[in-house]
Amino acid sequence: MSSVTTATPAAKPVGVGIIGLSARGGWASVAHVPALAVLKDKFELRALSTSSADSAQLAGEKYGVPLAFGSPEELVRRDEVDLVVVTVKVPHHRQLVNTALQAGKHVLSEWPLGNGLAEAEEMAALATSTGVRGFVGLQGRSLPTMRYLRDLIADGYVGQVLSTSVVASGVEWGATMSTGAEYLLDRNNGATMLTIPFGHTIDILSMVLGEFTEISATTAVRRPRVTLETGQSATMTAEDQIAVVGRLEGGAVASVHFRGGISPITPFHWEINGTEGDIVVTASSGHLQFSPAVLRGARSTDAQLTELPVPAEYENVTGLSDGPVHSVGHAYATLHKDLTNGTHIAPDFQLALRRHRLLDSIERSAATGQRIHIAE
Repeated sequence: MSSVTTATPAAKPVGVGIIGLSARGGWASVAHVPALAVLKDKFELRALSTSSADSAQLAGEKYGVPLAFGSPEELVRRDEVDLVVVTVKVPHHRQLVNTALQAGKHVLSEWPLGNGLAEAEEMAALATSTGVRGFVGLQGRSLPTMRYLRDLIADGYVGQVLSTSVVASGVEWGATMSTGAEYLLDRNNGATMLTIPFGHTIDILSMVLGEFTEISATTAVRRPRVTLETGQSATMTAEDQIAVVGRLEGGAVASVHFRGGISPITPFHWEINGTEGDIVVTASSGHLQFSPAVLRGARSTDAQLTELPVPAEYENVTGLSDGPVHSVGHAYATLHKDLTNGTHIAPDFQLALRRHRLLDSIERSAATGQRIHIAE
C-alpha cells in the first residue's frame, strides 16, 4: 500500500484519476471533466480508466488525459493520482471504492455510495481504518442557493420552523424511460428514484432544516411496465411513488412526495413555513442537486412573496455553466479546501452512511407500515 497523506499541499494541484470516463460520454464527461477544467488551478486530471485498454486509449485522446488504463488497479497504483473519482454505475461502487482505499488514495464516489446500507457501512469503515478521506457526490449541499437558504433559516428569516412540504417529479421512472437508463428500472441495482433524486433532495432538506428524528413512509410501483425510447416495453420494480412524513430536529413536521416522470404542473415545489414568515423553493425538476432553483419569501401573513436573490459571496467558483457542472464544480471547490486545509466540510462517507440509514428506514417503514424512529 502506498503511504497515506491527510492533506495535499495547497500550491500543488490535486492529481485526479477518474474511473469510468468514457469516450462515449456519460456523467463524468458532462459534469466532472468541465468542472475540473474550470478549477485547473486546484485540480489536474491526470488519469482515467475504463473497461478495456482500447476504450481507455480512445477516452484519453478525446479528453487529453495523459494516463489511460484498462483497469482501475493500474490507475490507483500511480503516484500521480491523489484523488480517485468513481463515476460508474452503483453496483460497481463497492469494489472500485475499496480498491482505491486499500491503495491509500483519497476517494470521491458518486452518490449513492453503495448498493444498500450494508455496502455503505463497509466502505465507511474501510475509509476510517485506512486513514484516507472518502468523499461522496452529494453535491447539492455545495450549491450557493442551498447554502444561502440554510443561512436564511439559521438567521431566523421564517422564525421558528413549523413545517415543510415538498412535491417533486423524478423525471425518469415515468411512463417512458430515456435510452441508456434501463438499469434504473431494477430496484436491486440501487439506482432508483428513492436513492437518486429523492436522496439528493432529502440531503439538502436535512442540511437546511435538520435531520429527521422519525418517519412514516408509503411507496408504490404504479407503473410496473414502462416504454423505452426504442418503443420496447420493460418491467419496472423501482418505486415510482414515494411519500414520507415525519418530524425533524426541533419538532417541525415534514412531508415529502416524489412521483415518477415529469409534471407540467409542479416539477419541484418546496415550502418552509415558520412563525415569522415563509420561503418557497421552485426548480425545474426533483433533481435539486443540479436544477437551478429560485427562492421566494414573505415575512408576514399579508405580504406577497418576493424573490430572494443569492448574494454574490456565495459563489465560490466563477466560470461554471449551469446544471451539473455548476453543482459539481462547487462540490470540488469544497473538497479541495478539505484536502489542502485538513477541514471536514465536504460531504464524506460518514454523511453518506447517515443518508443510507435514512433511506433504509424509509424502506423498512414502507414495508412494515410502522413509524421508524431515527437513531443518532
